[in-house]
Amino acid sequence: MTRPADGRPGETAFLAGYRPAGYPAFAVAADLAVLTIRDGLLSVLLVRRGDHPFAGYLALPGGFVRTGESAEQAAARELAEETGAAFTGHLEQLRTYSDPDRDPRMRVVSIAFVALAPRLAEPRPGGDAADARWWPVTDLGFDHRSGRRPAGAAELAFDHAKVLGDALERVRSKLEYTTLAASFVGEPFTLADLRRVYGAVWGSVPDLPNFRRKVLSTEGFIVEQGRSDAAAGPAGGRPPLLYRRGPAALLHPPMLRPAAR
Repeated sequence: MTRPADGRPGETAFLAGYRPAGYPAFAVAADLAVLTIRDGLLSVLLVRRGDHPFAGYLALPGGFVRTGESAEQAAARELAEETGAAFTGHLEQLRTYSDPDRDPRMRVVSIAFVALAPRLAEPRPGGDAADARWWPVTDLGFDHRSGRRPAGAAELAFDHAKVLGDALERVRSKLEYTTLAASFVGEPFTLADLRRVYGAVWGSVPDLPNFRRKVLSTEGFIVEQGRSDAAAGPAGGRPPLLYRRGPAALLHPPMLRPAAR
């Protein structure tokens, strides 16, 4: 719906005579790279398309933005429709993909999002998705350190391999200078739990002494919650300390991933 042009002389008359049909039509879509850690592996949610185009291909969940929706609202709706997954984790916009040939049906501009959460459940396919499941990103051919996919790797529908590659690099780089890693663990968690997140996302765990020093010296990264009720291990000693996410958002200086040092 067009907003009234009150206070802007002449604009109401201009809008009344404006003809948008004089410009090329295109559709807007929202696509999601939903990431979590399952069995110690960084995994992405993929659906198998039930309809053409790319019927039978794996794809990121997503779909067209409807009239009256924002891209964020469309992303949340599509995620629920295609997978049955309720999502309450971290969601951020990745970038816009506008290659004229990215969709064989028509000109489609996609606004892609990255979503992160711990302990996400098994998805249930719905909508136009014939199947939905979690895939370890390494099973799809994505290299942990370079983000490149070798020849022969699983082909994804549309340009979703590029979208996923960009999403992985966004997350890997943000772990260097933000506290985003804590979005991958359920609360409460131990320092070992948090360190395993870096290992799963980066492909190698950070040096233990430097990791402990960085995390514990960054005010507000994590907040101590007490000790675990678990009994001490065979080697003795006290149960590990438990933590929850703190209010801090940035790390300064950054904690560089091993390959970037």
